Amino acid sequence: MEDFLKEETLQPDDRDFVTALASGLEVIMAFDDANPRMTLSEVAARTGMNRAKARRFLLTLHALGYVRKQQRYFELAPKVLQLGYSFLSANNYRSVIQQYLEEITAQSGESSSLGILDGDDVIYVARSAAPHRLMAISLSVGTRLPAAHTSMGRILLAQLSEPALNAYLSRISLQRYTDKTVTDKDSLKKCINKVRQQGYAISDEELDSGLRSLAVPAFDANGKLLGAINISTNAARIDMDTLLREYLPLLQEKARLIRTTISA
Repeated sequence: MEDFLKEETLQPDDRDFVTALASGLEVIMAFDDANPRMTLSEVAARTGMNRAKARRFLLTLHALGYVRKQQRYFELAPKVLQLGYSFLSANNYRSVIQQYLEEITAQSGESSSLGILDGDDVIYVARSAAPHRLMAISLSVGTRLPAAHTSMGRILLAQLSEPALNAYLSRISLQRYTDKTVTDKDSLKKCINKVRQQGYAISDEELDSGLRSLAVPAFDANGKLLGAINISTNAARIDMDTLLREYLPLLQEKARLIRTTISA
């Protein structure tokens, strides 16, 4: 079993790669906050499929109960939540970490989250939200953000091997979100190498003006990476000195508690 897990990730042209499964998941992922209901043509455009192929997958997902159809429009059905619930059930450490995130919010007054690396994005898998809103978009469990420009993303990228990090850097495109966004790949790699050395990451108004965040890695008792935990705050309210002097020790303390509490 261990040898199987050590195999390289399948490529789309591998004989064991199930293209139909990949395409079906791609159709599900095409629906998001900005596109909760779509026509067949819109789904085809977002996935890059032709209409006939997109239609087959939509109708199959509809037959399985994962998609609802209302006249010309398709939307995800509640059954899709079972997919996410399966992940959360298989990773029961989340409820423990949730308590620590809530403690972080109670002690700092700021939002705190747990994120994991999924492809080139960081995805939120647990969150404790402060009353004040920090970003134009609403952050919640399931939210995806580009790993390159978030503190949690950079922490997780810093855990990659050098070949994996180089592969990531070679395939991504860096988009400018604010005048502070790092858009040069060499500069981004220097940032990630610095994160490796210091053990924490900061994103200072790179993804959204006014948003400042700090993250550290979270491991279990066996040294397995569980994800990254962060504190996100308003740059006008919390200066960098406070972030490092008060919030970094708080995050590091919770990361130590997670490591002593959770075993594989």
